[in-house]
Amino acid sequence: MIVRKEVDLKEMVTISITCDRCGTVFPRTTENIYELQEFHYISFTGGYDSIFGDGTKVKCDICQTCLHMLIKDFMVTTVT
Repeated sequence: MIVRKEVDLKEMVTISITCDRCGTVFPRTTENIYELQEFHYISFTGGYDSIFGDGTKVKCDICQTCLHMLIKDFMVTTVT
């Protein structure tokens, strides 16, 4: 027998994303949906003798425009 009960659930919803490099705020709208999908989330922990610091957690959110500006001189692209 399956017994069910109605419950109220709270859900976390992203309402905007701010680029940590340029500071542009991208609200969650129909017009920005592709921009939000192309955000890049970098997250790692510095290893032993890392320039970031041993055990240091590093995180940043970068829009596609800023990421392109940072890596355009050495990125390699292919079309699939």
